[in-house]
Amino acid sequence: MSLFISTAHAAGEAAQQPSMMANILMIAVFVAIFYFLIWRPQSKRAKEHRALVESLGLGSEVVFAGGLMGKITKIEGDFAVVELSRGVEVKIQRASVISVLPEGTLNNL
Repeated sequence: MSLFISTAHAAGEAAQQPSMMANILMIAVFVAIFYFLIWRPQSKRAKEHRALVESLGLGSEVVFAGGLMGKITKIEGDFAVVELSRGVEVKIQRASVISVLPEGTLNNL
């Protein structure tokens, strides 16, 4: 029995640990993958959404997060008043707008 234990112990001593440079390189590769697959695309989408929200103006036809569509009738800071149909207006956060529709889309629906 002691023959097996001493053999296993000797094999463990012979195995070398990876060098410090290999560990640093592996971490750098993981950070690069994480950056290109998660951070960068998310940052790009956030930047595009900020530009969309800043470009909103009176008369813009929009779709917002709840799926409702309407025309912006008034902008009040971070909020906008959207007319869903004649006489029906709601106040929404400008950040909840997910897309701007081409002019005249609501009339064609």
